[in-house]
Parts: sequence; C-alpha cells; structure tokens
Amino acid sequence: MVLYARVLCRPLPVRSLAALVLLATFTSIATFASAQVVSEASAVAIDGEPAAVETGLELERDRNWADAVRHYETETRNYPSSKTLYQRLVISRIHYDVNRRYRDESFRQSVRDLGTGQALDLYAEALANLETHYVDNIDWSRVLIHGTAALEVALTEQCFIDRVLPHADPAAIERFRLNVHHTLKDRSTATRFDLRANVAYVAGAAHSELGLSGTATVLEYLSGAISTLDPYTRLLSPRQLDEMFSSIEGNFVGLGIELKAESDHLQILSVIPGGPAEEAGVRAGEKIVRVESSRTDRVNPDLAADLLRGPEHSYVSIGIVDPQGKPRDLRVQRRRVDVPCVENVHIVDSDNSVGYMRLTNFQKTTTRDVERALWQLHRQGMRSLVIDVRGNPGGLLSAAVEVADRFLDAGRIVTTRGRNARENFDYMAHRANTWSVPLAVLIDRDSASASEIFAGAIADSGRGAIVGETSYGKGSVQGIFRMQSAKFGLCLTTAKFYSPNGRAISRNGVKPNLAVTPTYIAARPGANGKLTLDREDAVLQMAIQQFSGDNKISLRQ
Repeated sequence: MVLYARVLCRPLPVRSLAALVLLATFTSIATFASAQVVSEASAVAIDGEPAAVETGLELERDRNWADAVRHYETETRNYPSSKTLYQRLVISRIHYDVNRRYRDESFRQSVRDLGTGQALDLYAEALANLETHYVDNIDWSRVLIHGTAALEVALTEQCFIDRVLPHADPAAIERFRLNVHHTLKDRSTATRFDLRANVAYVAGAAHSELGLSGTATVLEYLSGAISTLDPYTRLLSPRQLDEMFSSIEGNFVGLGIELKAESDHLQILSVIPGGPAEEAGVRAGEKIVRVESSRTDRVNPDLAADLLRGPEHSYVSIGIVDPQGKPRDLRVQRRRVDVPCVENVHIVDSDNSVGYMRLTNFQKTTTRDVERALWQLHRQGMRSLVIDVRGNPGGLLSAAVEVADRFLDAGRIVTTRGRNARENFDYMAHRANTWSVPLAVLIDRDSASASEIFAGAIADSGRGAIVGETSYGKGSVQGIFRMQSAKFGLCLTTAKFYSPNGRAISRNGVKPNLAVTPTYIAARPGANGKLTLDREDAVLQMAIQQFSGDNKISLRQ
C-alpha cells in the first residue's frame, strides 16, 4: 500500500480485498456535501451572499456545470455557513459528474459489460469499505438518499438519456424520476445490506418501467453515494484508476503539457522537456483553442481537455495561438511521459548564493529528485534555499514526509488520525541526511494537502520562513482501493492530518509569517502569456530578501 495526500508514499500491508493507497488528494473541482440533497431544491439567498447564489443559479440554468461547481466552491469558502450555497454545490457537482462519467469511454464500457448482479456486488463492496475505513461514521439512510438523488439528476441529463435510454418515453422518464424517492420511503436503511436490497429493487423497477439497464441504475447509486460524502471521496472509473496509479509512479500517456482551463481556451502552463508536445514545437504561454473539431470558445474547455486523452501512440490535432496572437495547427502524438516533480532548479540570487527549486507535486520520485536538485545547487555554491510549492496540489503523503525530513533533524512532521485506529500515525524526523541550509518555503491558496504537510512542518518547527498567502486548507488523507468485483477504484477519505503543533489543516491552511500579495510564478506564463521572470515574482523576491544583510534567516538551534 502507498500513502497518498492530493493529498502519494509509504508501503503498507493490504488491509482488505482492496489494494490500498492512502492519499490526501486535492482536486480542482471538488465534491462537497453533508446536507440532504434534493434534486430541485429552491435557492433562498441569505444576507451576505445573494449575488453569489444568483450567479450560480444562472450558470445552472445554462447547464454550465463545470463553471457552476468552480463558482460554488469559491463562494462556499467565502460564506462557509451558507447552507444554500453548499447544497447548490452538491447538486451542481452531481450534474457535472454524470456528464463526466458518460464522456469517459471506460465507464461507458463498464455499463455495457457488467451485469446487474456484478454491479450490485461492486456496490456492496464499496459500502463495506465505507463501513470499515471511512473517517466518519456512516449514515446509511443519507447514503441511499444521495444515491437516489444521483439517479434523479442523471434522468435529467441528455448525455445519460442518449446513452442508456435512447428510445424511452420522456414522460415515462419524468414520472419515474419524480416517484423514485417515494418507492423507497418505507424500506429499511439500517444496514449496508438493506441498501443493496433497496438498490436492487430500484434497478428492477427502472428496467420494468423504462427499460433502463440495471447496471446503469446501480452505478448511479454507487457514484452518488460515494461522491457526496466529502469533497475528496470519489469513485474512480477504470481509466481514472489507471491514471491515478500512473500519477503515483510519475508518468502518464499524453502530450506532455500542463494546462489550465480558462473560459474560452486551454492555457499551457508548462511543457515537459523531451515530451511529444515539446518535440512538436509547443511552448509554455501558448493557448490551445481547438482540439480535433471542437473549438474551446464553443465547447466547455474541460470537454476539450478530455479530448486530448487517447491511446498511447495515437495522434491528436490541435490549434495553437502564441502570445503574439499567431495561430498554427499541429498534429501531436500521445506517448508515455515521465512527469518531473522538481523544476526550474537554479541559483536565483548569485550575490547571496540563494538556490531555488519548484515542487509541482509529490510522487514516488520526489525525494530522489529533490536530493539531486540539492546536490546540484550545493555544487553551484548554494548557501540558502527557496522551495516553491505554490500551485502544488499535493500527492504522496510519504513523499511530503520524506522531503520535510531532509530539513528537520528531530521532532514530529505530521500526525494522522482516523476512525479506524490503523489510520493513526505520528511521523517523526530523523537526524541522518539532514540539510541545515537556511530555508524559505513559498505557498499560495493552491498549495494543498501534501504541500501543506511539508509547509506546516517547516512552519511549526521554526525551521524556515513561510512566504506568500494562506494555503488551501485540505487536511484529509485518502486511500485508493482497487475493487475486486469490477475494474473500478475507490478514493476514500480515511483520516485527517494535523501539523506538528496539533493544528488542524482542514479549512485553516498554513499561514505565512511573511504575507505577500500573490503574483505570477517565476518561469510560468503571466497575463500576457509570456513567461514570468524571477525579478517579476514578488513572492520570490520577498523570500530572497530574507537571506540578505540584516534580514538573514537564522537557523533553529
């Protein structure tokens, strides 16, 4: 087993039929839910956020689910007590997930290939893992309600209807959708075995009344039950499961580019050296405006990004616009690419011999790559070091612990606590192989999970300066379970983690002791698409100042 915090990497014994990977994972579009979900809930604005609610509802009316989820994610952080925003986020996320699943060929293939009995076995296996490993006690009645809500939502989405109910009477679909909750009203929800029986009952009714595949019904119940538990627990399709373990290993099949979805294009943030995109002439700062026949100003950019995926050695046609506005068309091969987790290693201030490295994620190779970068900088005369984890969404828990251990000679690094005592660990630093170089760590609002484990350990120990803005605040650990009933995975929250001083990271984040208004990150594209220079990165410059003259950081004794 591997520990993953994204928030991936300490091997552990297999604890159940599933191979387990403990993760603390941050995802840019998170699932959020604790309130009871009602598919057509009305929104009543609360003082302080009526405009936020109305903006979200407008996105919902346009069925722009990806933007609705992003909007509600932001606003629930601005108004954490708003039940309305919270509920709208849950509903928007369910809509978004249905569309995402039915764009995923591996999921659609599972709907076609799995029998109803096999799907029910998968559902029962997932519930058993919830009962044993989930961080909180499970309310089985709520699990069933959320699964039913997911089926209701799916029955309103054209992608679902086109794939599994192409010849059904729309009026019959709507009747079934409105009545499905009532058919379960008097049925027991005391145990997970009751839930399996209830879902089998609904699957039979849906097949009888609509001709709906029993497998499609069960998988909606499974997806809804899992994805609404918390922001980070989710069902992994066969493709997503493969991608997750590729991410852990530090490689994937693709073009070798890092993207950010904007409103009408895909911004290229970085290009992996030696990858197919670099060989084709793609450069950081450029924009993708077309994938095959889909233009990003006419389809959701997230959908366009999905079209970039494909089998190894296949080709994809893309339209590129450079920072000067000059367009060109390229045909790029998809290949397996090794993903660097340490980049832009150099002496950033030669006068004071300040070294710099940016960690993009925490994966199996991170500890090795950080050690190589440290020796590279040491040979160049490094006397102090800036480690940049801005925009780093996390990764392997063990990798974060190992990197922190390189700079701490004693004391606690992080603590994890779960409902199951086997999730309780205290990770301690060791004197061997410790680097004593003066240190500053750069963080921002997108530094999450494993990044927060690393930054929190440096902050609480007083080992170095924390520069930037408060981090994201994702303080939970997930386990990746390989299902045995079918090729699916379960990314399940199993524990919460705490900084060395016992501070909960969830919703609090790591706070900098030198707050700096965020700017564009050095060697990353700025607003004009051009790469940001070191001197233009105000957060980096503030860190560099701490190593000069009277500001010089003193080492903890």
